[in-house]
Amino acid sequence: MKKTFIEMKLFQVKPDKLEQFEAKIEEMTANQFKCEGCISLKYFKRFYTIDGVELGESPRELTKVVKCVKYYSYWEFDTKENYGKAIKIFFDNYNKVLQKMLISPFDINLGYSV
Repeated sequence: MKKTFIEMKLFQVKPDKLEQFEAKIEEMTANQFKCEGCISLKYFKRFYTIDGVELGESPRELTKVVKCVKYYSYWEFDTKENYGKAIKIFFDNYNKVLQKMLISPFDINLGYSV
């Protein structure tokens, strides 16, 4: 199996910017999929936790926002070179507007699939 290059981002979104952020996800997704070498892309919003739950039981739904709502993205590429081109486009198009919706800059983790 060929290893792919993967990026995971964590977005900590301000509670009053959730609708705006989710609308921006729609726009970003359409453009991110067009990037050369993109294999897959997924976003998800953290709704559940296993804190305080017995193993084997269903996760517990989060009931209140403390300081932010966490969203994650998983972006997969055929090569790190294609990822490099794509992330430049992403930053050029979205970094400035996204930073206004976040409590801190998004966290990026990179690596090859195992």
